[in-house]
Amino acid sequence: MENHEIKHPPILAIVVPCYNEDLVIEETSRRLTGLLDELISKTKLAPSSYIYFVDDGSQDNTWPLIVKFHEENSRIKGLKLSRNVGHQKALLAGLLSIMDRVDCAISIDADLQDDISIIEGFVDRFSEGYEIIYGVRKERKTDTFLKKYSALFFYKIMRLMGVNIIYNHADYRLASRRVLYHLSSFKEYNLFLRGIFPLLGFKSTTILYDRKERFAGHSKYPLRKMISFAWDGITSFSITPLRFITLTGFVIFILSLLLSFWAFISFLNKEVIPGWASIVIPLYFLGGIQLVSIGLIGEYLGKIYKEVKARPHFLKDIEIF
Repeated sequence: MENHEIKHPPILAIVVPCYNEDLVIEETSRRLTGLLDELISKTKLAPSSYIYFVDDGSQDNTWPLIVKFHEENSRIKGLKLSRNVGHQKALLAGLLSIMDRVDCAISIDADLQDDISIIEGFVDRFSEGYEIIYGVRKERKTDTFLKKYSALFFYKIMRLMGVNIIYNHADYRLASRRVLYHLSSFKEYNLFLRGIFPLLGFKSTTILYDRKERFAGHSKYPLRKMISFAWDGITSFSITPLRFITLTGFVIFILSLLLSFWAFISFLNKEVIPGWASIVIPLYFLGGIQLVSIGLIGEYLGKIYKEVKARPHFLKDIEIF
C-alpha cells in the first residue's frame, strides 16, 4: 500500500461495535449521522462516507434496530456476527470488513461516552498526513474511584512490562486504509488492539477530549472483564513476567545459600535451636513460589495453545450495505 495522500475528500467509515445496546443505539445513530452530514456539507468527507455498526451477538433488539436505521438512511450499514466474540474481535471484524471500501476508519464505542465533536479534528489530522490519530482522555472525572485507579495502575503496569501503549487511550481512534491493511496481517488469536496499533509505527498523533457520562444502559466491562482484559494485554505483549520468575528463582537461590551459611555457622557455634519453623516455613514459601510460577507458565502455554489452533476471530452472519 502506498502513502494515503488523497486529493479528494476522504471516504470515512465510523465503526461501532455493539453488544446489547438497544437503549442507546438510536441516539448514537442520530448523532453520528448528523455529524457525517455536517462534515460532508463542509466537503471534509466524501458523500459516500457511512456508519458501520457491528452487532456482536446481541440478545436484545440491537440488530433489528440496525436494519431499521439502514432502511431509513443509506449512510447506516451493519454487520451481524454469528455469536458474541468480545469487543476486540468485533471491532477487528468491522475494521477488516470495510478496509477495501474506505480511505480511513474511526472506531468508537456505542455508549456515546467518547466525544464525537473531535471527529472533525481526526479528519483534519488525517488530511495533514497522519495515519493513526488516537483519542486520549484528558482526565478521569467521570470514572468511579475503583475504575479510575485500576485504570491508572493498568497503564503503569503495561509500561513497566515494556508494552508500548498510549496512556489514557482506549479504542477511540482513526486509522488510514494502509494501516488497516497492515493490521490485517496480525493473525494472533489473543487480541489487544491498544498494543497492536502503536506497533505499526506509522505517523501518528493524539487529540485530547473529555469523556462523557454514558447516555443509557450500563457498562459491558465490569471489574472481572477489566481484569481479564488487562491480563490478556500483559501476557500477549510482554514476556517480562516469565523473566520475573527467573529473577525470583535467582534471588531465592542466593537467599538459600546465605541461609545455609548461617545454619552452618550456627552449627559450629552450637547455637542450633530445635524446631520445625526453620524447615516448614521455607518449604511453604518455595512451594508457593513454584505453584505461582507453574501457573504463570501455564497461562503462556494456554495462549500458545489457542494461537496454534488458528481458529477464526469471528464468523459473519449477515451484512447490510
